[in-house]
Amino acid sequence: MRTRDNSLTTDQKALQINLDKFKYGSIVEIGAGQEVARRFFHVGAAAGTVAKTMSAYDMAVSDAIYGQADRYVSRNRLMQMLEKEFAQVVERLSHLRPRNTTFFAYAATVTARSYRQQNECHGWIGIRLQLHPGAAPSDVILHVRMMDATNAQQSEALGILGVNLIHGAFFHHDRPEWVIEGLADGLGSDRIEVDLIHFAGPYFEDVENRVMNLHLIRSWLTRAVVFNPDGQVVVPGELFYRKPVLVMRGSFKPVTCVNVDMMHAAQRRFAGLEDVEQDKLVALAEITMNTLVSGDNVDGADFLARIDLLASQGYTVMISDYLRFFRLRAYLRRYTQKPIGIVLSVRDFQFLFDEKYYEGLEGGILEAFGKLFPDNTHVYVYPSRPATDAPLITLDNVQVPDRQRHLLAYLVENDKLIAVDPVDDSHLHIDGAAVLADLRRGTGDWEREVPEAAARLIAERRLLGYDSE
Repeated sequence: MRTRDNSLTTDQKALQINLDKFKYGSIVEIGAGQEVARRFFHVGAAAGTVAKTMSAYDMAVSDAIYGQADRYVSRNRLMQMLEKEFAQVVERLSHLRPRNTTFFAYAATVTARSYRQQNECHGWIGIRLQLHPGAAPSDVILHVRMMDATNAQQSEALGILGVNLIHGAFFHHDRPEWVIEGLADGLGSDRIEVDLIHFAGPYFEDVENRVMNLHLIRSWLTRAVVFNPDGQVVVPGELFYRKPVLVMRGSFKPVTCVNVDMMHAAQRRFAGLEDVEQDKLVALAEITMNTLVSGDNVDGADFLARIDLLASQGYTVMISDYLRFFRLRAYLRRYTQKPIGIVLSVRDFQFLFDEKYYEGLEGGILEAFGKLFPDNTHVYVYPSRPATDAPLITLDNVQVPDRQRHLLAYLVENDKLIAVDPVDDSHLHIDGAAVLADLRRGTGDWEREVPEAAARLIAERRLLGYDSE
């Protein structure tokens, strides 16, 4: 069985490309120097690979070359660069180079650590390349955050990342998972974060980009990926920036009417906060990786079904490996200072108040709650009725261990835990696991317990093991 060789150093990767006389192209970089090009020159034999290098730092110069752009560190600017550079290298050199040449253009537009300010350090990088001589090009583009403390360290990391991308795109294009896994070779997850990747073009037309972005988490390149209501992968920083976020965690297998009612009920209370503008509110459904992984594998069809069903309800969806709620809150706070709300059913209180859940924290549950409930963060608690004839369980009567009763009372008294009333209490008995079992057997009233649009999708596409017999 073929396996990826992860022993190659950055210099070895660059030299392997340089020594292949049929790979030829341009490297253009804006921000953080010309570290990718430098790597190829440093190892020698770059004349066999590099036709041109350039850095257009001045905005007027950049616009004159690539056209106007609303933002210079953006996906649009990256695509302008790739289109211009690839077209130029093919037009000028295709009749001069050997017939077996495959041309490429690598581009990066980034904002690295500044001498005068501690700015957000991120960027867009990508490659457009031919995978066969004369073929239409394919693209691999990604968004990256740099975590190093200095400009020099960030530049070095971008140089390594760029070589990894070029090498992976050429040598592992038939295994896009390997392209992803190779991005952090020589780096580690503490130096860069890749929170979006996109494969496009004729060679990647069968690649499911949503599954590839899930692989970013599994490869430790990021802790979370985000999909908008259209099912498209988006950059978290752009989506959440200065917006209030209301997040509901669940397995959503499938999304049920009680999930929808939970979000509606919490939204009514959340929208009443002073700093929440309704038109900017992000309603976020979050799924943790541990609910997607079975053994060591992820069922791609199951994952895509959940994304599509949540999208049918207009939700933004985040997949994360933040098991503890305070880490989820810290992730969102990275991008916004607006209010953050977490929607929680009383059924899930055992997770919130289980001290084993916080083992490894020096301050245990108190440290966890201290990190969960600072500025502008609230947990909205939705009631439950385990059966249609069972008593209602609410924030007022939910049971927690005796030693935590005063902690619960404190959080309620200080509006950290806020009770919400259901919009439609006829859904309170719905249990997602029972709904899944019914739809797989084709029995019961599962269609009534799932939103209409979601039920239609399940039946039409036979999602989640649906059996209509």
